[in-house]
Amino acid sequence: MGHNYAKPLTAEARMERVFSRLPTDWAVKMERQPGTTGWSVWMQRPDGTLHQETRDTLVEALEEVWRALR
Repeated sequence: MGHNYAKPLTAEARMERVFSRLPTDWAVKMERQPGTTGWSVWMQRPDGTLHQETRDTLVEALEEVWRALR
C-alpha cells in the first residue's frame, strides 16, 4: 500500500510563494542584520499599517511579516 507524503517546500519555493502573493502596492524592505546571520523584513500596506520581523533566515522573516499583515 503506497503512501502519498507531501514534500516540504524548499526555502526558494517558500519565498516565491510569499512574493507571488504580495500586492504590488505594498512596500517591502529586507536587511541583513550587521554582525549576525539574521534578517530583518518589514512590509507596509497602502493604508499605512507597518509590521517588522527579525528571524534567522530571510524566508522565515518574510513569512512572519506576511502572516501578520494579510
